[in-house]
Amino acid sequence: MLRVGLLGAGRIGQVHAVNIAGHAKSELVAVSDVFAAASESLAAQFGAKAASSDEILADDSIDAVLVATSTDTHSDLIEKATAAGKAVLCEKPVDLSLARAQACQRKAAETGKPVMIGFNRRFDPNFGALKASLLAGEIGKAELLSLTSFDPAPPPVSYIKVSGGLFRDMMIHDFDMATFLMGEAPVSVQAVGSAVVDPAIGEAGDVDTAVVTLTYADGRIAVIKNSRRAVYGYDQRVELLGSEGLLQAANMLENTVSKSTVAGVVSAKPTYFFLERYMPAYLREWDAFVTAVLEGAPMPVTLEDGITALALAEAATESAKTGRPVAPAAALPAAAEPVA
Repeated sequence: MLRVGLLGAGRIGQVHAVNIAGHAKSELVAVSDVFAAASESLAAQFGAKAASSDEILADDSIDAVLVATSTDTHSDLIEKATAAGKAVLCEKPVDLSLARAQACQRKAAETGKPVMIGFNRRFDPNFGALKASLLAGEIGKAELLSLTSFDPAPPPVSYIKVSGGLFRDMMIHDFDMATFLMGEAPVSVQAVGSAVVDPAIGEAGDVDTAVVTLTYADGRIAVIKNSRRAVYGYDQRVELLGSEGLLQAANMLENTVSKSTVAGVVSAKPTYFFLERYMPAYLREWDAFVTAVLEGAPMPVTLEDGITALALAEAATESAKTGRPVAPAAALPAAAEPVA
């Protein structure tokens, strides 16, 4: 049984609490949050104790921690937790600074404790099935990847100001998915972005609409499209063209009912919120972490994967500002699995 401390009792922390407590091989024993009332309330729901992060890290009976705190605390908590002998699952991104994330990776590696980064989309059943088909050679070699990620509505500008920007906060999931599917990091990143949804986002120094083109060493291409506003719902699609066919993962709809009449065919909208869309992925992610820790197996999503995604986000941020393609930071780790 894996004894777990949860650091962060906010919206995503609450999702993780349910999965930790509901898993047959993990137990939620402690919860911390900067707001004491939040940690006390969440802990009480699952028979856990409310404690400070330092108290959780100092507790030798706790085997692992899940970091669901604000991004600016991630690197520090990963370092402290691994130094304290804990296995770690940390929400993305590792940090808002690539240099700081790389320093964190070096310190964590010295401890030998496992660290997994929470790129939950890798565990989405649909995207997983698409990857399995690719690896099975069903469409030949992947050549052109298209990733669409549109949010239903932008977050508050107050959040935008501390988020690190769309490329680090939102598109970082797509950078990781591109690496996951294409099997390696690109050699060139070209980005264009603008604030057409809300001028206040532009005034805050960010963009709300962006397209990024990734070019790989062998000429393959990936295109990522992000928008902070899709009024019809949470739009999440993958299309992968290969030398012998096409793979597509469509949106999850609110229901599967369609109406066909002389006027046309009408179906339900995509699910509206990311928690609805990716709840199965969060559950599978936690199961993968627990299994890896208990069996001593390699983490399915590593700290190095987090650094790769962050390097691509930094390159995209620079490209959007300069209008020129940018080579991502050198010596990026390659994906563990070969390209189909």
